[in-house]
Amino acid sequence: MNAARTLVSDQDPVLTYLTEARKHHTQAAIAKHLGVGIRTISRWEARQTSPPSYLAHALQQLLPFGEERPEGTFDFIDLFAGIGGLRKAFEQVGGRCVYTSEWDSYAQKTYAENFRDRHPIAGDITQVQATDIPDHDVLLAGFPCQPFSIAGVSKKNALGKAHGFACETQGTLFFDVARIIETKRPRAFLLENVKNLVSHDKGRTFDVIRRTLTEDLGYHIHYRVIDGAHFVPQHRERILIVGFREPVAFDFDALPLRPKGEIKLKDILHRTDGTEPVLEWDEGKFFDHKKKCVQDKYTLTDHLWNYLQRYAEKHRAKGNGFGFGLVTPDNIARTLSARYYKDGSEILIYQGKRKNPRRLTPRECARLMGFPDTFRIPVSDTRAYKQFGNSVVVDVMAHVAKLMQPMLEADTLEPELPLRYATA
Repeated sequence: MNAARTLVSDQDPVLTYLTEARKHHTQAAIAKHLGVGIRTISRWEARQTSPPSYLAHALQQLLPFGEERPEGTFDFIDLFAGIGGLRKAFEQVGGRCVYTSEWDSYAQKTYAENFRDRHPIAGDITQVQATDIPDHDVLLAGFPCQPFSIAGVSKKNALGKAHGFACETQGTLFFDVARIIETKRPRAFLLENVKNLVSHDKGRTFDVIRRTLTEDLGYHIHYRVIDGAHFVPQHRERILIVGFREPVAFDFDALPLRPKGEIKLKDILHRTDGTEPVLEWDEGKFFDHKKKCVQDKYTLTDHLWNYLQRYAEKHRAKGNGFGFGLVTPDNIARTLSARYYKDGSEILIYQGKRKNPRRLTPRECARLMGFPDTFRIPVSDTRAYKQFGNSVVVDVMAHVAKLMQPMLEADTLEPELPLRYATA
């Protein structure tokens, strides 16, 4: 191959995984695994084109368990990891995960199926000593929202007892995030939570979090509520808190937000025109390729559909807004929730007047959350709906990771900064 035709840098993190995978598999095997042609693999290896960043974790699946992963440009840990949405975003910009914590065994199963690691998945983070966690550059956490009890803080201060976050956040899961940051002093962190975190408990919850991160731990934070509808066909508002050990030129305004509604449900729904990809890991669970249609089990029964209509009508008569969310391929969806498995009422796909609406399939939920078709779903539909309903929108996180990347790779950050309060 003429060197002049080499267009892609060897530093591309996805190509690094491809190089490692080729030590164990043929081009044909890799092509089949990724759903691409052998010539595409050849072009990637010749550095004529670059593989899409979302294939990073799919290529990781081809590496044997126990084998060292290629070095990343920065290391991160994945707390309250769920099924790995935050991890996937930061791997796309060259990060390497060195530690994972997730307590739910079903989420652990999905995570392990999609990310092949040497390190085991740690369970309950409250039982983990911060000193046992590897050093890292970035801490990622989608921690649950909990109220903080701040009564008695002044009294404890007067008595010379524990103060700062050790007093105000003890007993909450945010406390575990704070104690790890305090001990490991990462360069940066990204925290994700529901939009209502800002107003939760009349704003006291967020005030404790903000003061803990800035005044107690000495980090410079930036936060913004971002709607996933800028990146996927779903209205999903979440607050993101980005923190750096030093002041840096980070700006949420630099996110490339597309107009809401520009990306529509038809971009993620199963295609009935014969172009729906055949995914051997789905094994026809969600889509019937012979009939070119979604499996019948996702269409609502007459009983459930009649119930949802009666329920909506009852609340309309009372002037309430409760009801189902019926959408067409040209719409965007409401927020996918963890309770979607119960009746699917918040997102029902219209199938014409002669057929009841249907739920999204788990594969469509994966796409709605920004996961590529290479992401495997090894659990039941009920568990899958819960997992995707609790996940982050990968596309949102990937763009935030890209904004953070220059600060994470810079060599100007001080290796350590003193805390701003006395711990004695």
